[in-house]
Amino acid sequence: MEFFPGFKIKPIYNPFGFIYGCGVFGPEVENRKLDDIRGSLMEPNCSGPDIVYSIAMDVGKEKDKEKMVERNLLFGVVTYAAGKLGKEPVRSQGHIHSVSKSCKSSTPEVYEIWNGEAIIYMQESAKDNPGRCFAVLAKPGDVVIVPPYYAHYTVSVHSEIPLTFGAWCVRDYGFDYEEIRNHNGLAYFPVFDEEGNIQWIHNDTYEETSLSVKNSRVYNEFCIEKDIPIYTQFENNPDKFLFVSNPEIAKDKWKNFNP
Repeated sequence: MEFFPGFKIKPIYNPFGFIYGCGVFGPEVENRKLDDIRGSLMEPNCSGPDIVYSIAMDVGKEKDKEKMVERNLLFGVVTYAAGKLGKEPVRSQGHIHSVSKSCKSSTPEVYEIWNGEAIIYMQESAKDNPGRCFAVLAKPGDVVIVPPYYAHYTVSVHSEIPLTFGAWCVRDYGFDYEEIRNHNGLAYFPVFDEEGNIQWIHNDTYEETSLSVKNSRVYNEFCIEKDIPIYTQFENNPDKFLFVSNPEIAKDKWKNFNP
């Protein structure tokens, strides 16, 4: 991988999964197949990789497991297949983080790109009026935060290079797909143009709204340190990511949040 995430883990592709290094725990992966996500794609009947992406939820160093559980934090890792989904890049179907029983709120997510390049697409709502919409480009080592209640998906920018990333999440996570599926996806579809660049096509099931396309930034307001793996930052300060499992403590930061 292009970026070392702070612990030993290696994505594999045949079969899809991860190899965990010495002292690292992790589950068997869950695979998302093309047939599982067709309803959120611009071309539901498109061709593409059978397994689109592979997920391992609850990964980390064995020495840190107790600290993670105490803070209701979970570290998840995801790897994407190379290829395309018709005209679209390989991507996830999109979801909203459902309200967690532990904090009575939808929760944020802190992404970190390890290999390839990603676009984290997010919109304020999956209602007819999606509110503000953002597409944030992130390269290896970059961090992107998705706020609570935002609908979002992750895009692999390069069709030839698998995308791998990690993320801090709440332990009692859940996903809400209903409104997204009612709209046949989110408010914008990413598509490759003839030069292989990503363009954006509006989903007409939503009201017209603008899309802000931008590069990732440093989240100084959350004391996120640049070029230090977010897992290592947790090791150095286990309370740093409490805003993930308890978003109420950062409620002022979520107002008019700009990713």
